[in-house]
Amino acid sequence: MREATVKRNTNETQIELRLNLDNYETIKIDTGIGFLDHMLDAFARHGRFGLVVKANGDLNVDPHHTTEDVGIALGMALKQALGDKVGIERFGSALIPLDETLSRVVIDLSGRSYLVFKAELTNPKLGDYDTEVTEDFFQAFAFNAELNLHAEVLYGRNTHHKIETLFKALGRALRAAVTLNPEIKGVPSTKGVI
Repeated sequence: MREATVKRNTNETQIELRLNLDNYETIKIDTGIGFLDHMLDAFARHGRFGLVVKANGDLNVDPHHTTEDVGIALGMALKQALGDKVGIERFGSALIPLDETLSRVVIDLSGRSYLVFKAELTNPKLGDYDTEVTEDFFQAFAFNAELNLHAEVLYGRNTHHKIETLFKALGRALRAAVTLNPEIKGVPSTKGVI
């Protein structure tokens, strides 16, 4: 079973995160930020990942540290769970609609960290969640997982819908990329490693 547990403690946050790439029976999210919990739940359910997150952060300051640090921990867990990446598809993409919104996420589990993020998030807050930290989450995740991540809202009006489609598309694209293919011998790279 491809799974990993990450415990990450700083002066700003204490996070314990468990990711299972092959069994999504357990999804339990508690970050103290309702909207982030909703997004991580959507990511896990649509990606068919087991995900348990318990985060305590300095929410009296703002949600930035908790959101970014959960992204760091999730990226670390993905890198650990993938191991040597033998037999994975490597690439994944998803187009996800929600009413008036359409978003696209494309992933390459290349071992190289890069983020392209294009989303006009016009509503600055959703509950206690500052919408600008969405990009910080995606950045932290991409850099700690060591993957290429292109995330774009193609069109839409509602900021909740825009962010939700990005998280759902992230889950679906990642599911495609981590899928094991018995026809792939070794790792899918001309370099022989990824």
